[in-house]
Parts: sequence; C-alpha cells; structure tokens
Amino acid sequence: MGLLDRLERGIEKAVHGVFSTGSKGQVQPVEIASRLRREMDHKAFAISQGRTLAPNVFEAHLSDADFERAREWGEALAEELCDVAVKHARSQSYTLQGAVRFSFRNDSALRAGEFEVVSRTEKGEARRPTAPPAPSRAPVRLTPVLEIEGQRYSLNSESVVLGRSSEADIVVDDTGVSRRHLEIRVEAGEARAVDLGSTNGSYVNGQRVQGSAELRDGSTISMGRTKIVFRMLPAPRGGNA
Repeated sequence: MGLLDRLERGIEKAVHGVFSTGSKGQVQPVEIASRLRREMDHKAFAISQGRTLAPNVFEAHLSDADFERAREWGEALAEELCDVAVKHARSQSYTLQGAVRFSFRNDSALRAGEFEVVSRTEKGEARRPTAPPAPSRAPVRLTPVLEIEGQRYSLNSESVVLGRSSEADIVVDDTGVSRRHLEIRVEAGEARAVDLGSTNGSYVNGQRVQGSAELRDGSTISMGRTKIVFRMLPAPRGGNA
C-alpha cells in the first residue's frame, strides 16, 4: 500500500501526523495528487487521431512550512506522485514523451495551505506508461462530438444539420445563422462540414467553406456569432455514441 493510499484510508496517524488529512492550513498529499490529475487533463492535447499528449514533468510549489513537511517525506512522496501520473495517463490513454518526474519547490510568496502544480513536456526514452501484464483490450473507439457554448452533442448519424430552424438536428439560436445553415457528414471515419447555401457563410479554422471542408479533432467552425469545436472523443463505456 502506497503513501497516498495510507493517507486516503485514514491511517496517516502512523506517520506522526506529518501531512496528515484534516490538519488546517496544511497541504495534503491527496490534494497534490488531485491537482496533478487536473493539470494533466488541462494540458493534454490531441496530436493525431487516437494520440493525446500529456505533460510528464511536474513541480509542486509550496509555502515555507509545507515545503519543510514535503522534505520530511522525501523521495517516497515524489515517487508516489509519479505513480499517480503514470496511472492517470494509462487510464486516459495519454501519451507521455518521456519518463515521469515530480519535484517540490519552495515559494515563500505562498501561505501555508496554498500550493501550485506546474507541468511541462520533456522528451525521453519512455513513450507510454508501462502497464503490468493484463489481458488485451480493444482499442479506444472515438466518436465525433460538437462542442457548442459549453454543451456537447454526439454525432450519432452520418448526417447532422445545424441551423436556426426547429427542424434542424441541432438548433443554433443565433440570428446570424440560417434556418438550415450547415451539415456535418461523417463517412468511413472522416467528417466534413458542408455549407447549405447559408446567407452569411460557414467557416472552418477561419477559412470560408466553399462547398465542403474536412474536419479534424480541434477544428473550429464559425456560424454567425457562434463558435463550434469539432472533437474526436472516446465513446462512453457501454454507450452507443
């Protein structure tokens, strides 16, 4: 059982309360682990279909008091946090360009209980986090998704029409959008944006669509004042998306 597991399971008293949970004004290791996962998710980006790159080098910036407690834990805590990063990368199918490293830095400008986790990507020999032997599993299936004003719409059919009309598959409430403005066609794993003769035109990555335009993960579609992001995301487990 690792250091973080012991803390999370409530037996941290065995290590004399250093970095123990429930201590006011002190940074908890489980908080650093949670911030580490969020940092990886925030910095991860798709570099090709099926490959999402995540950072592999991390630093926790701590106040004077918290930094001294981190020093008492030493390398054991840093190694545990490296394991957290590797396991999270594996669970999210992230690609790492090098070995995972975690270190602590003293920042006197921070108050006790405040901390930051910063990250970067460094190339090295390790390409992906290694996993213990396990039964083979099917590749992650990706599904096309449109992100519109904070909402996600899975494209479950080969043709989806966007427009201001209530008859459109996805209704866009924008006076600059035509009633039937744009069609997204998905065929053989490829997606294209097709302008349907809209009044104000459609744009993909800033370029006006002349007929149709190819969509890739991260492509930005503009219709009137509305911005839409095309994404290829892992299909929900057990879902039909």
